[in-house]
Amino acid sequence: MKYVSTRGAANLGQFSEVLLMGLAPDGGLAMPEHLPTFSPQELEDLRRLKYADLAFAVMRPFITDIPEADLRRLLHETYRPEVFHSPDITPVTPLGNSGLFLLELSNGPSLAFKDMAMQFLGQVFEYVLEQRDEYLNILGATSGDTGSAAEYAMLNKPRVNVFMLSPHGRMSAFQQAQMFSLQEPNIFNIAVEGVFDDCQDLVKAVNADAGFKATYRIGAVNSINWARVLAQAVYYFRAYFALDLPAGAEVDFCVPSGNFGNVFAGYLAKKMGLPVGQLVVASNENDVLHEFFSTGAYQVRPGERVAKTSSPSMDIGKASNFERYLYLIAGESGEQVAGWWQAVGRGEVVNLGGTPHWNAVQASGFVAGRSTHADRLRTIAHVDRQYGRLIDPHTADGVLVGQHFQRPGVPMVCLETALPAKFEETVLEAAGRRPERPERFRDIEQQGRHGVVLPNDVQALKTYIREQLEQKI
Repeated sequence: MKYVSTRGAANLGQFSEVLLMGLAPDGGLAMPEHLPTFSPQELEDLRRLKYADLAFAVMRPFITDIPEADLRRLLHETYRPEVFHSPDITPVTPLGNSGLFLLELSNGPSLAFKDMAMQFLGQVFEYVLEQRDEYLNILGATSGDTGSAAEYAMLNKPRVNVFMLSPHGRMSAFQQAQMFSLQEPNIFNIAVEGVFDDCQDLVKAVNADAGFKATYRIGAVNSINWARVLAQAVYYFRAYFALDLPAGAEVDFCVPSGNFGNVFAGYLAKKMGLPVGQLVVASNENDVLHEFFSTGAYQVRPGERVAKTSSPSMDIGKASNFERYLYLIAGESGEQVAGWWQAVGRGEVVNLGGTPHWNAVQASGFVAGRSTHADRLRTIAHVDRQYGRLIDPHTADGVLVGQHFQRPGVPMVCLETALPAKFEETVLEAAGRRPERPERFRDIEQQGRHGVVLPNDVQALKTYIREQLEQKI
């Protein structure tokens, strides 16, 4: 399988090349040159597979440059019950008889769904770099959970350094402590004076400097990395099979969304033949995606217009993975996507309403809703009172919006994004009690902090990276 860019560049190489690449040379995102599909009978053959074997079946068509035995080993080393604290890896739990289900994705090392892909990235990065006798310096941005998931996945990986940007003062105390308490020689935490989108723009600006990127071997673990999207598609298949429905029966999924990577993985599963009906995008007050799927108009929000909310991992005004979706909507036209993104970069509104492309959007199965702080509090309290289950505020956004789009007789699977312990102040406000947390994180907020605060300036970031790497030589 070879890969191309969403903006038109061809011949990006095979999986291992795009794994280490980050952004494509033209600024686009890597996409496979075609999407393989499963027939109904092939889907049935996947139904009883254990998680690691299912992951192999789903991912293998996209990863053809790693020997079969090695890829199987990497996936079995990744998806182990002792890592994800469940023999099912991603259990599906009904909320009473409501027709709503929680897809539990937050039982891994950092207590967030990002672990599902990031643990695989840790394994496959190490494998590919050892095969090539190379080193990689990962530059990433996090609105909350990507950072800790990436850092936990890259611990004790001597061929990888991690430079992780986060918005200064905009994550929960638990999220901050998870990252900044780490004192490892290959982990560098950088708090940026700005919002998440500023962090994301800095990552893209560094990637756009081809000379710097090549000299300092800059790679990516954000959801712009194709390997993350691919790994996330697996749990949609697993959730579908866990419901044990008749062959061909549809399932709807509701996904709390900020950067669009998680829900795009569901769209990838659907394009591969999984009987997914609706893909419901749940936004918080930062409702760029809700606006698009409701009206056809896509307009990014500048940093000063990104609200600080009680579901902070979704405080995003520019959804990076949305470009992959538009690439498919545009019939895989890199020229069309490049034109749209040039307009977005100029701050213009890209409006597909009333165009043939809008017909493709409506046919894709996406719908969207939004939630507010008051909605989150009511939903957390209701789920706790009705079902005896505490959920985090992002998952509450998903449950609220998922309820709105439920269809009679069709299961609505709401993706859990994090354990409530990561947002205990909001959960306490909503439910009147603190969520339990794993023993290993009991006093994490009291541990020392290690990291720096930098201005929202690409030259300051480059200087910091250069200085840290030169000290390690």
